[in-house]
Amino acid sequence: MAESRKKNDRKSGSVMGRLISGTYISETLVLKNIRYVLLVVILSIIYISNRFQAERVDREIGKMEQEVNDLRAEALSVSAEMMTLSRQSEVYRMVKARGIGLQELKDPPYRIVVSE
Repeated sequence: MAESRKKNDRKSGSVMGRLISGTYISETLVLKNIRYVLLVVILSIIYISNRFQAERVDREIGKMEQEVNDLRAEALSVSAEMMTLSRQSEVYRMVKARGIGLQELKDPPYRIVVSE
């Protein structure tokens, strides 16, 4: 048996020679552990795709946050403009400029009470 082992070592070469040529790695690591190699490859692919997905979602979140900030600023400016335009003096000025013919009340408003 020892002779057959020596013949196999001579046929396949020394461990150092097989390591340099790459046959040692392919025979021992890859071929004998093909299930684990496939598992590592699949997990690596899942990890990489998950990373790309997370970066894409992060970019979308950044865009949406910027859009929310822009819309918030626009809402504040529109609200301030509406407050300005709804003042009595501004309404009177716009009605007078457009010639609608409305007049400002001289008497204060009063309540009409209907008895049944």
